[in-house]
Amino acid sequence: MTLFDKLTQERRARLTAEQRLDYRTRELDTALAQLDAARRELQTLRRQGRSSALEDAQRAAEVRMLQDRVREEAENAQRTAVMAERRLWDSINTIRDGFAVFNRNQDLVIANQAYLGVFSGFSEVQPGIPYRRLVEILAYEGRVTLDGISAEDWIAMMLARWDGDKIDPITLTFSRGDTARIHDRRARGGDIVSLVRDITEAQRHATELEEARARAEAANRAKSAFLANMSHEIRTPMNGVVGMADLLSDTDLSDEQRLYADTIRSSGEALLNIINDVLDFSKIEADKLTLHPEPFDLERCIHEVLILLQAGARNRSIDLLMDYDLFLPTRFMADPGRMRQVMTNLIGNAVKFTQAGHVLTRVVGVETDDGRHQLNVTVEDTGIGIAPENIDRIFGEFAQVDDQATRKFEGTGLGLAITRRLIELMGGQIWVESDLGKGSCFGFSLTLPRAEDSEPLTPQPIRLQRVLVADDQLINRTILDRQLVAQGLAVTLCASGGEAFETLASHPAGYFDLLLTDHDMPGMDGLELTAKLRASGHRLPIILLSSAPTVLRDHPATAELRAILQKPLLRHDLVRQLQILSNPQAEPPARLLRPAAAAQAASGRRMRILTAEDNRTNRLVFSKMVANLAVDVRYAEDGGQAVEGFRAMRPDLIFMDISMPGMDGRSATRAIRQLPGGAQVPIIALTAHAMAGDQDEILAAGMDHVLTKPLKKPLLLDMITRYRPDDARPIEATLDDTG
Repeated sequence: MTLFDKLTQERRARLTAEQRLDYRTRELDTALAQLDAARRELQTLRRQGRSSALEDAQRAAEVRMLQDRVREEAENAQRTAVMAERRLWDSINTIRDGFAVFNRNQDLVIANQAYLGVFSGFSEVQPGIPYRRLVEILAYEGRVTLDGISAEDWIAMMLARWDGDKIDPITLTFSRGDTARIHDRRARGGDIVSLVRDITEAQRHATELEEARARAEAANRAKSAFLANMSHEIRTPMNGVVGMADLLSDTDLSDEQRLYADTIRSSGEALLNIINDVLDFSKIEADKLTLHPEPFDLERCIHEVLILLQAGARNRSIDLLMDYDLFLPTRFMADPGRMRQVMTNLIGNAVKFTQAGHVLTRVVGVETDDGRHQLNVTVEDTGIGIAPENIDRIFGEFAQVDDQATRKFEGTGLGLAITRRLIELMGGQIWVESDLGKGSCFGFSLTLPRAEDSEPLTPQPIRLQRVLVADDQLINRTILDRQLVAQGLAVTLCASGGEAFETLASHPAGYFDLLLTDHDMPGMDGLELTAKLRASGHRLPIILLSSAPTVLRDHPATAELRAILQKPLLRHDLVRQLQILSNPQAEPPARLLRPAAAAQAASGRRMRILTAEDNRTNRLVFSKMVANLAVDVRYAEDGGQAVEGFRAMRPDLIFMDISMPGMDGRSATRAIRQLPGGAQVPIIALTAHAMAGDQDEILAAGMDHVLTKPLKKPLLLDMITRYRPDDARPIEATLDDTG
């Protein structure tokens, strides 16, 4: 029950008592009138001589009894009214908030002790005192804080409040230290009811909350700074650990040595994944993660993730497959970095929990009415699956599908939680279906705007008619069949190299225009099939599909291949090869496995690269990664040396560390941009900073791209290849090429 409800109830009780008193008073008046009438009647009878003494006595007794009854009832009604009034005032005086009533002339009618407390010491403050005088006492006697306003202006403001029909609340701070919120309301008949609510405790609590919020924000900033610093400090030495382990794995090692090198590399990468998960989760929890949509190729994004995960999958004989809808565009508007992170988490998770079989990434979609595309992306695996009781918590923070006491698969348990948050930030939904012991299917749906295609998929006609496909995986054969049939080709499918050889032998020469064969097949693999076909006199073009092209370097059959395509196969790459084969005048493409020979046939200078890096280990890692490239590299140990190196060397490309003593990478970049030719040279940032906002800040300093440590050799080579000048020879040439 509110204060006003309580006051209303008490006032109703008082009004009821007053009404009863009035009713009894009227009854008394009626009884008195009856008594007078009886007296008059008695006198009349006496005059007429018709009443006896006994009758007179009886009538007098009735009159006295009637008088006593009326008097008693009147006294009872009076006591009831007094009691109701006393209860009303007791209730009003017990409440903590001040309460007062003013009449239409703004004179005080009633007020409780809480209201009158601020006027203690002033005997004139009692019912009948004008409201103006109360305000003057507060202002002139220093009972209220005026906040820099003169007493006259404050009095005028307080009086003006009551002039309007609606009186706005006002907050006053009294000199005794408490604060009150004044609520004034007009009642019927012109009275004004004033309620003074003490908000001192509420304000104190609000102040405490504000201080707590400030402390929490300061702690959050300290946490972010700590995470950023720890990320940088851990990534810097990990660049040496992971980078040197990668380089060591490329050398001739015994089985035991290779095991050690792979263990170092995988452990370092696991540590970096943990760091990345913790950083991303902290950014998401703090609502600091923002998306930066731009045009990107979804099919190529998935393909790049599959290529990066290929090595780990190949060690366990896991096939990484991609099935992209033939009628779906590939370029959309989204944050490419976050989409890549989502796909890496989902596909990496599938590879992690799969011991044998395959991991299939499937993309389908439909166009919506507004021109956007609703995409459904699923990642299916043949792994261990998820128990039904764990399905509901699989996207929770720090969730693991295996028991903590017997964990077989390491990880933070944050990857899927981060993926879910990212998909939700993009406006999508994520789900999972699983059959324990048979595999899982993670999927998400997004609606994305389409971006303009960078180049048409089929700029030239395809004139081939019949293609023979050899692959032991049914899913691979099905995907290739759909892709080739969509280009108007007749496709014959074979499940092994031996079946493909028999099929070719049973048809006349020239019947098939192309053979697409997988490399790794049981029995007769793709290279053995190629060698046997050439020995038998078959001259049809052969394209090899391989998940590990680099291991085929020294095989003699590679010279007989038309091309080698990386698995999983990009639809664009396949169509391009079909177009080249359809054009008789087209030059044969450079062999993927013989880059050195292609470079020796080329002429031109070496590409010049300037690398600014203060850490000796990081310089060593960089030098080993580019050791076999046809490039000239010069090193600078700080930003000042980088500026001087640019003046002296005029490099084609600069790799710039961010954190260096003296002049850091940002300052050095700004200085180089001011020099002649400095505005045109590409500058790639090398940084161990991976917090939100770091990349934007680095790019704002004038750099073109950001590579996060530890460096990955494929990404490093991609940057060098992208910015190689036309007059420089291909970077794949070996150091024996001295021109």
